[in-house]
Amino acid sequence: MKEPEKVTPEETVGGPTPASAYRRPNGSAPQIAGDPLCLPPGVDSSTFKTFTLRLADIVGQENITIIDKADELRQDSYLNPSKVHDMFYILEKEYFVASCVVAPRNVPDVQAIMRLCNEFIIPAWPFSIGRNVGYGGSAPRVPGSIGIDMGRNMNKVLEVNVDGAYALVEPGVTFFDLHDYLVKNNLRDHLWCDVPDLGGGSVLGNTVERGVGYTPYGDHWMMHCGMEIVLPDGSLIRTGMGALPDPDADPSLPPHEQSWNKCAHLFNYGFGPYNDGIFSQGSLGIVTKLGIWLMTNPGGYQSYLITIPRDEDLHQAVEIIRPLRVGMILQNVPTLRHVLLDAAVMGDRKTYTSSTKPLTDPEIDAIAEKLNLGRWNFYGALYGPPPVRDVMWQVVKASFGKIKGAKFYFPEEMPDNLVLQTRHDTLQGIPSVTELRWVDWLPNGAHLFFSPIAKVSGDDAVAQYELTRRRSEEFGFDFIGTFVVGMREMHHIVCIVFDRKDPDSRRRAHKLISILVDDAAKQGWGEYRTHLALMDQIASTYSFNDNAMSKLNQKIKDALDPKGILAPGKNGVWPSSYDKEAWKVPFRG
Repeated sequence: MKEPEKVTPEETVGGPTPASAYRRPNGSAPQIAGDPLCLPPGVDSSTFKTFTLRLADIVGQENITIIDKADELRQDSYLNPSKVHDMFYILEKEYFVASCVVAPRNVPDVQAIMRLCNEFIIPAWPFSIGRNVGYGGSAPRVPGSIGIDMGRNMNKVLEVNVDGAYALVEPGVTFFDLHDYLVKNNLRDHLWCDVPDLGGGSVLGNTVERGVGYTPYGDHWMMHCGMEIVLPDGSLIRTGMGALPDPDADPSLPPHEQSWNKCAHLFNYGFGPYNDGIFSQGSLGIVTKLGIWLMTNPGGYQSYLITIPRDEDLHQAVEIIRPLRVGMILQNVPTLRHVLLDAAVMGDRKTYTSSTKPLTDPEIDAIAEKLNLGRWNFYGALYGPPPVRDVMWQVVKASFGKIKGAKFYFPEEMPDNLVLQTRHDTLQGIPSVTELRWVDWLPNGAHLFFSPIAKVSGDDAVAQYELTRRRSEEFGFDFIGTFVVGMREMHHIVCIVFDRKDPDSRRRAHKLISILVDDAAKQGWGEYRTHLALMDQIASTYSFNDNAMSKLNQKIKDALDPKGILAPGKNGVWPSSYDKEAWKVPFRG
C-alpha cells in the first residue's frame, strides 16, 4: 500500500509551499501505533508526532486528543456531541474524521495554533460546540485535519449591555447559556435572546453559519455586530467600529484583552470596506468573540397556531403570508410546517403505521385528524402591549380566515400539543431541545437538511413541495419539512431522516439530496447551507458568468491563506494549493 508522502517542517518553514504532497489525500497505509485513524494529508507518522508535541507545548497535553481508535467515534447524541466526526454520517463513519482535536484556552492559543499549522502545513477545522447537526457536525471537510474545539475552554458571556441591547460572547456560549445568563442576572425582563429550534448550539457558531431563529431578531447574521477574528496567519483583527481603539483601553494589556470601542457592538460598518461577510460560512478566519444584538422585552407576547386543513391550501396560505410579512404585520420569523414534522415530534413512525412504505395522503390525513392538526400548520407570535397585539391579531385572523376550515388556537387551548407548547417558548427566546424528537422518526435516526431558498409565493411553495415530496417518496422516505419565512424569501427546510446504521438508508439519503440539489438549481433555487458531502456540488450551482464568484472566493482564500491551512474545501472554496478533483467525495449511489 502507498505510504503518505512526507512533508517535514524544515521544508515548509518560511518558504514556499513544496511541490506538494499535502495537496492530495494520503494513500492507504497500515496504522502505526500512536497514529490517528487518519493522518493529515501529506504528513507521515513522525512529523505528526512532532507536531502534536509542539501543540502540547501551546495548550497542554490535557487539551489534545489524538483520534486513534474507532471507538472514539461512538458519540451520536446531540446532548453529547462528537468532536471528531459527523454523528449523522452518510458515508462511512470514519470518512469525515479529524486526526486530533485541540482545545485552545484563549486567543493567544488560537494564534499560536494557526502559526504552528502554517509551519507544518497541516489543515485545521475550527468548530464551536460540534452541534451543527444535519450539516456535518464538527467533522472536517478534509479528512485528517486537526479539529479546533473553540468551545471547550472559551465559553464566557463577556458582556451584556442593557442600554445597547447586545451581548458579547465567546464561541462556547450556547443559546441555553445566554438565556440562563439573562435569567440569573435578572435581565430577562429587559432583554431576550433569539433561539433556533435546538438551544444547545453555539450562539457564535450558529450566527457565523447564518442560522435562523424565530423572534423578530431571527436572522442571526443580520443581528451580529462587531467580531474579533484570528486570521489564518495567526494575526488578530476586530471588525467594524471595533477597529477603532477605545481611548480608555489599557495599552499595557495584550490586544485581545483590551476594551472595545464603545460603538463596536452598536454600528456594524465602521469605515471603509465591510469585511464581516467573508468570515461568514467561510474559511478566512476563526471568530473568537462576537457581538450579537438582543431583543428588548416587547411589553407583551402571544403565540398562536393556525391549522390549515388541506394539502391544496398551501398555495393560498403562502399568498396570504407574503403581504403580511413584508408589511410587518407578521412581526417574527413564522413557520409553515407539514403535519409529519409535528407528528414526528410527538411520536416515532411506528406510533402511526406498521407500513415501511412512504405514507399516503389518506394515512397523512388520518394522522392530522388524530393530532387535531392541519396538513399544514402555521406558528406565529404577536409582540407588544395588549392594544398592539389585539389589532395585529384581528388582521392575522381575518386574513387566514379566508382559508376554508382554518382553525385558530392559543397555547392554553391546546395544553397537550407538545409542538405548540414548545413553539410558545421558542418564539419568545426560551431555548429547548424538544425538536430533537423528530430525528427519532426512524430507528437510529439521523438527518440531512436540504435547504433551498425561494421567493414567498404560492407557486414556488407548491412547486418545491411537490418536487421534494415526490423525490423523497421515490427513495423511500416520508416528506418532512417546513417553510421558514424571512423578510422577502422562504427557507424551505426539508428534513431527510434516515437510519445511519443501515448502509442502504444512508445511500438512498445521499442520492436523494444530491438529486434534489440539481433539481433545485434547474428551477433557480439555491441552498443556503449544506452538509460537508454536498459543498462542492452546491458551490458549482452558483455558476453565474463562468463561476465568477467561485474564482473570486479562491483569490481571496489564496491571498489570506496562501498555504491553504484553514478549513480547506469549506463550502466549496478550495485553495489553489489543493488538487480539488482529488478531494471529491466518494458517492455510493
